[in-house]
Amino acid sequence: MTIHSEHPFVPPEGERDPLRRLRGHLPAPVTVWAAGSGRERRGLTVSSLLVAAGDPAHVLGLVDEESNLWDEPPTTLIVNVLGPGHTYLAEAFAGTVPAPGGPFTLGEWRESEWGPVLADASAWLGVRLESAPPRHVGWGILLEGVVEHVETSSAEVLTHVRGRYVDGS
Repeated sequence: MTIHSEHPFVPPEGERDPLRRLRGHLPAPVTVWAAGSGRERRGLTVSSLLVAAGDPAHVLGLVDEESNLWDEPPTTLIVNVLGPGHTYLAEAFAGTVPAPGGPFTLGEWRESEWGPVLADASAWLGVRLESAPPRHVGWGILLEGVVEHVETSSAEVLTHVRGRYVDGS
C-alpha cells in the first residue's frame, strides 16, 4: 500500500467540473437535519439550504435522496446549525467517518416536538415539511418546510468552503 498526499477521488485539474468548483468557493453553513425520536432518530449533514423570511418563514434544502431521512419521510424535523467543534459530528452525519453506535452518540441531544435538538447547536429551527412531494433539483431532492420555531445564540457558525470546514475557533 502506498500513501499519497493528494486526495484519491479528486479528478485531475483539467477534468474538474467548473460549476462544482464555483459552488465550492461559496461559503455554506453546515447543518444537521434530524427527525424522529428515540431509536427511530435519523439525520443528515446539509449545507445546501436557504432560509426565507416571511409570514410564515420557510426553509429550503437540497438533500440526498438516498439518505436515511427517507426510510419513512418525516412530517417534522429540526435544522441544527452547527458551530465550532462540530466538524467530526458533521462528518459522522455525512457518513464519511465512523460513529460507533451511530452519530446521535456524538454530542448531547434532547427531544423536541419537531425532532432531535443538538444541545450546543449555534441555532436551530423546528420545521414542518410541506405535504407536496419533494421534487428533484440537480442531483438532490428539494425539501420545503414551514419554520414553526427558531432558537439562536451568539455562538459562531461552522461553514464549509472549498472542501474544508471553517469553524471560527
